[in-house]
Amino acid sequence: MTDLESQDFFTDKDLVANPYEYFDHLRSQCPVHPEPHHNVMMITGYGEAIEVYNNTDGFSACNSVTGPFPGFPVPLEGDDISDLIAEHRDKLPMSDQLPTMDPPTHTDHRALLMRLITPKRLSENEEFMWHLADRQLDTFIEQGQCEFIRDFAQPFALLVVADLLGVPDDDRDHFTENLLHRPKEHGIGSTDEHAMAHNPLEFLYGQFTAYIEDRRANPRDDVLTGLASATFPDGSTPEVIDAVRIAANLFAAGTETTVRLLSTMLYFVATDPDLQERLRNDRSLVSNFVEESLRIESPIKGDFRLTRRPVTVGGVDLGAGTTVMVLNGAANRDPGQFPDPHTLDIERDNARTHLAFGRGVHTCPGAPLARAEARVSLNRILDRMADIRTSESVHGPPGDRRFTYVPTHILRGLAYLGLEFHGQ
Repeated sequence: MTDLESQDFFTDKDLVANPYEYFDHLRSQCPVHPEPHHNVMMITGYGEAIEVYNNTDGFSACNSVTGPFPGFPVPLEGDDISDLIAEHRDKLPMSDQLPTMDPPTHTDHRALLMRLITPKRLSENEEFMWHLADRQLDTFIEQGQCEFIRDFAQPFALLVVADLLGVPDDDRDHFTENLLHRPKEHGIGSTDEHAMAHNPLEFLYGQFTAYIEDRRANPRDDVLTGLASATFPDGSTPEVIDAVRIAANLFAAGTETTVRLLSTMLYFVATDPDLQERLRNDRSLVSNFVEESLRIESPIKGDFRLTRRPVTVGGVDLGAGTTVMVLNGAANRDPGQFPDPHTLDIERDNARTHLAFGRGVHTCPGAPLARAEARVSLNRILDRMADIRTSESVHGPPGDRRFTYVPTHILRGLAYLGLEFHGQ
């Protein structure tokens, strides 16, 4: 057994900083390969990942955010565990969230969400983004330095979703105060059963329950009334909690992953002067740079699934009740799909085929929103900040840079990013 084979992906701190050698090692053994510590089958191949994502009949998403932690509440026995999943899924953490639902429940609730993320609403929201980006830059631009995640990425991503969902202006400071200072130990990818039992969405549930109940009783001409009056595809009216969950999920998942994307992009820009100059001089490259950033540093390392019945993936037979982790971060560096996969290539012609937003029925519904946030942010940053570079006082001198990554097995991204620059 090699050193890489013996490492525990879910707890080894070394793999938080750099999981890619480990991913390559697993793929070299087999794109569908067991890890020895938690009885999880790791999917590292691009084609194999798509197989899993597209097979909702063979795989359940009930464990998509928890995987083996804390595990399924009852023994999984038999050749078809669909009934066991249906009976006990509500005992799994975050079982009320869209990513953990299976069709047809997922289909109905996703349709409810898509009633909110319409092209018209996204266009209005993007107009807001341009003004918000400048407003956030104004808070630190004269200082010539910032901690990018705290000073820009987090408040920007949070307020974009607040605007999309129509949170009243008077309440947005309240959202910022509560959501930007919540305990990080209860975040996505925790292996602590007690931490996951704590509902990180409690604040959002309370706020949106009040909004929706008010708008159903007193309709207005606003976005929240649209959320309150949205119906399922069959025309039935959701329970208040159903609409609340949709709003809360968009806030929690959309904000966290967008922050990772924005900070990854600025990391690349700040550490590569030539790249920075190319993007500054040719803004037509920005959109593909966003896609390549998503590919090479996927904000979500992976997604779990549970086999309902015996299935075969990539020629490997998996029994019913097998926990599978589809590693987006590995599939997006599969050399069979992406030549020279560890190189950032902003002109890569198939960069947009990445799996950073998943694939199939669970493709991230907020993908257009995240892409717009990234494109708008980078354009305004390049317009207003020159000679962007990482802070030596925070990250060390060239040749001895030090970066800290979010310590979870699901999220991939920097914990903080110190920047220095010249305003312009």
